[in-house]
This record gives sequence, C-alpha cells and structure tokens, in this order.
Amino acid sequence: MSGYIDKIREISERLLKEGTVNMVIGFKKGTMPMMNEPCFVKKPENVGTLIWDSNCGINLANYLTDRKEKIAVIAKGCDSRNIVTHIIENKIKREQLFIIGVPCQGMIDRHKIASMSETEILSVTEKDGKVIVKAKDAEKTLEKASVLQQNCTLCTHRNPVIYDELAAELVTEQKDVDRYADIRKIEAMPADEKWKLFDDLLSPCIRCYACRNACPLCYCPTCFVDESRPQWVGKSTDPVDTRTFHFLRAYHCAGRCTDCGSCERACPVGINMRLLTRKLEKDCFESFGWEAGLTLEQRPPLDTYKMNDPEDFIK
Repeated sequence: MSGYIDKIREISERLLKEGTVNMVIGFKKGTMPMMNEPCFVKKPENVGTLIWDSNCGINLANYLTDRKEKIAVIAKGCDSRNIVTHIIENKIKREQLFIIGVPCQGMIDRHKIASMSETEILSVTEKDGKVIVKAKDAEKTLEKASVLQQNCTLCTHRNPVIYDELAAELVTEQKDVDRYADIRKIEAMPADEKWKLFDDLLSPCIRCYACRNACPLCYCPTCFVDESRPQWVGKSTDPVDTRTFHFLRAYHCAGRCTDCGSCERACPVGINMRLLTRKLEKDCFESFGWEAGLTLEQRPPLDTYKMNDPEDFIK
C-alpha cells in the first residue's frame, strides 16, 4: 500500500499548495490497531499524516454533509457512490469537491480478527496479500482474503465511480458474485423462523446508535429516534423499540445504501444489520434495475415517479 500512500500525499500537497482546496479529508493512523481515524489536513506540511491501508473502512462521505469549503476527499468505490448520493440530494456541490479516487482491494474485518485472539492485539500490518497479526502471546499470518469484511467480499464496484485524479491504477472488478444468496435464503423461510432469526440478530443491540452515526446517509437534523412530538419510537432496549429503530432506519436507506459496511463495522456488539439494508437493495435492483450512487444523471427510484413503474405490490 506504500504506493497508494505516496500518491495520496503527493496529490494532497499539490492541491493545498496551489490553493485548489481548503482541506483534504483522509485518514491518519489510529491509536488502536485496525482503527484508522478520519483527519482534516489544511496545510501542505501536514500531508505526511495521511495514510492508506485496509483499515480505512470508515466512509468519508459522512464528513461532507453541508460543508461550504473546497474539499479534496479520498474515496474508494463505496465512498464515491455515497458522494454521488450527497450531490444528488443537495448536501454538497460537485464543484466544491476534488475527489482523489482510490481503487480498493477490500477492508479487513476487525471483529473477525479480534475474535481470533484471546489476548490484546498489539498491531495488524499487511504485506503481499498477507495480514500479520501480533498479539501479546502470539503472531499469526493470515491470507487477507480470509479476513475481509463481508461487504468487501461481495463488492462489485471497487473502483471509484467518479474521481478527479486516481491514487493508483484501477483494479479488476469482481465478477460472478452472488450478492444476495443469504437474502434469498431468509426470504424462503417460514414466518416463525424469520421472526426468530431477527429476534436473535437484534437482541444484542444496546441502542448506542453507532450504526446511525457511522452511516453517510443518516444526516437528518433530528433523527426519528430523537423526535418527541410525535414520539415515533421509545428510548428503551425493549425488543419492539429495538426492531422499530433498525427496520425504520433501513427503510430510510432504501434505494440509497451502497453497502459500504460502515454500520456493521461501527457496531460494538457485531450485529449484521446489513441483512436489512441488503434486502431493500435487492428489491430496488429487481424492481427498478437500480444500484445506488453509480450516476449523477439519474435520481433514485424512490424519489421519482415514472408511468411504467412496477405496481404489482398494490394489485
């Protein structure tokens, strides 16, 4: 990844020196393994803090909402698709942005790696397609492909869909990926099995809202969970309140979600809430041929109306 880092720093320094942008939004090394942090670089002499590796899973589109500056932002495939959505939804203007595109080869799953060690993990590094995990009591070398986030194993848009300059050569997109095999399996279950599955899925939820806060689509000034007049959902961890929160949040992402994995990555108890958003993603694709964030020329199907829209659901 060193080539990526050098190029990102080179582009960022040039843009800041020339005054093309007021800041660069990228990543710096985190204080904990596998937890790189977003950072705002405003001076050319500080671009040395910028890094890139497989621990940059946070979606940086989350930091663009309603900003007024001229901004350079580092964007992998899913980030760029969310940037498209931000532009379409008038949360930022295209002319404000200089998009540094980073072809992505997948982010590693910190939950999966943490579960492999009984002691504290001291460092996680990469080399030649391998991930080296150093813990207090041992060191393991793993194939990167075996510890990728699930959304990355299913990703068919690893290259940025819009960019002004690339930090590396485009990568080969994954082909013949069955993105919805697990969703179809759930769809085929009897109702009582589905109920149990979702009860088990959501029962660990502590209502911390980390998933909402990490999501680049959750930018409402007041979230529905915080409304009091009317109160849409209770504040407790009662199962009904918890289900209501997750199901409603998923519906708010329908036709907009790029499956960037930020929600699942942020969850402290490891809930796979992507099952909900991917079901809606599948329905949008099957009903409208729609994948979010691939073009600035077309609005999402759920905020437009066409005479030939499918109406089977109301017949």
